[in-house]
Amino acid sequence: NFRLTVFFIKMARPKVFFDVTISGKAAGRIVMELFSDIVPKTAENFRALCTGEKGIGQSGKPLHYKNSKFHRVIPNFMLQGGDFTRGNGTGGESIYGEKFADENFKEKHTSPGQLVRPLLHLINFQQGSMANAGPNTNGSQFFITTVKTEWLDGKHVVFGKVVEGMDVVKAVEAIGSQSGKTSKEAVIADCGQLA
Repeated sequence: NFRLTVFFIKMARPKVFFDVTISGKAAGRIVMELFSDIVPKTAENFRALCTGEKGIGQSGKPLHYKNSKFHRVIPNFMLQGGDFTRGNGTGGESIYGEKFADENFKEKHTSPGQLVRPLLHLINFQQGSMANAGPNTNGSQFFITTVKTEWLDGKHVVFGKVVEGMDVVKAVEAIGSQSGKTSKEAVIADCGQLA
C-alpha cells in the first residue's frame, strides 16, 4: 500500500503597472493583478503589452502600451486605452496577431477597478476587461471599470483588477465626459511588470 499525495501549488498572479500622466504631469501609478489562472491567454497578452517584450507587431508599431493614451473616458463607467497603433480607439494589436478569441466569461463585472477586454474593458481593484468590437475580436484595447458593470457580463472578458492606485483611476475618470472625450490628455508614460 502506498498513498499518493498531490500538492497543488498556486502560481502567483502577475502584477503589472501603469505610470500615468495627465497633461504631461505625473498622476501616479496604477498596479493591476492579472487573472492568469482563469484567462491565461488574455492575461499574458496584457502582461506582455505592459513589458513590451514582444517587439514590433504586424502593424509595424511596438507591441507596448508605453506612451499610449486613454482615448475614451466615461465618468461612472470606465477608462479605455490600449490603442497604441492609432490612438483613437480604432486600432490596436494583440501579441498573437491582430485579434484573438474570447477565452471565457467566468469572472463577472462585480466591482469597480476590473480590467476588461472590450467591446471595451480594463482592470481595477475594481475590475478590468478587454475592449472589443464584438465576440472574438480581442486585441490590445482594454478598459478599467469605475463602477459595477453587470450588464457587461458575457460580453467582455474580465482579466484582472486594480490593486493599487484607484486614486489615479479616479483622477483620469475626472477628465472624461459622457461622450468619452477627455478634457486633458491622459497617457501611460511608463508600464511594466512588478511580479
